[in-house]
Formats: sequence, structure tokens, C-alpha cells
Amino acid sequence: MEWTRLYDMQQQLDAFIEKEKNVENQDLFTKKIVALFVEVGELANETRCFKFWSEKDPSDKDVILEEYVDGIHFLLSLGIEKGFRFEGLKRSAEPTDLTDQFKALYGCIHEFAVQPSKRTYERTMAAYLDIGHTLEFTEEEVLQAYRDKNEINILRQQQGY
Repeated sequence: MEWTRLYDMQQQLDAFIEKEKNVENQDLFTKKIVALFVEVGELANETRCFKFWSEKDPSDKDVILEEYVDGIHFLLSLGIEKGFRFEGLKRSAEPTDLTDQFKALYGCIHEFAVQPSKRTYERTMAAYLDIGHTLEFTEEEVLQAYRDKNEINILRQQQGY
């Protein structure tokens, strides 16, 4: 994964948003944590992996991928805020059942929120990447979807989102 490029793109987007919203000197860590929890919930909702009561199929792969990269945006942003960078593909030893993976990811995010360290950040990233692996996203798909969504996010900010 082109982590350096993704962090650079995210840093530019974050700086643009913080300047536009006049929050450059605010601690946004907790808000970004909550945003990540919400994005993970939206991703889980699109996969429908936990909806044992429903026979409806998951959303299309493109919809799920877009939700997935929304989470990547916040994970990168949180790393930037705390001075951590994920530098490689590390797989966690978490379960392979998608519902169990979401549960484990929520635990990792909470742990990172309570104790933000390089270790807890890397565990959170690894748990998130495990979900992408289970969803069978290729590195190329994730990179392109991230680039596409980054452009949309910039355009939205320019249009007063």
C-alpha cells in the first residue's frame, strides 16, 4: 500500500478542512474517534453481516468499498493527529468471521481512544485491514477508491459541505 502517499493526501485534506472550518488549533481527536466509530457502523450496515433477521443481500461492492475508504480517511487522520504512521501490511490474529472482525475492530478503536500509542494505532489499522481482506478488496481498488473519495471530499469542502 502506498502509505506515505495516502498520509500526505490526508494531511493536505485535513489542513484544508481545519482552515476552512476554523478549527486549526482545536483538539479534534475525540471527534475523529466518534466519526470513525460511525463510519465503521456504516460499513457494517452496508455489508449486512450482522443482520441475521434479514434476507436482503449486502450492498454492491462499490458502495461497500466507498464506506471502507471513509474509514481509511479517519484512520489516517487520527494517525497524523497523534504522530503515528502505519508503514506496512500487518495482519491481526483476529477472527475471520466478518461480524467478529467488526466487534474486534470496535474494541481496538476504543483501546486506541483510551490509550493512543503506536501499538494501539497499529492494532486498529491491522484490524481494519483485516476487514478489507475479508471483503476481498485489492490494494489497487482501495487506493483508487481512496483517491476518488479524497477528490470528492475536497470538492465538497470547496462547495461549503
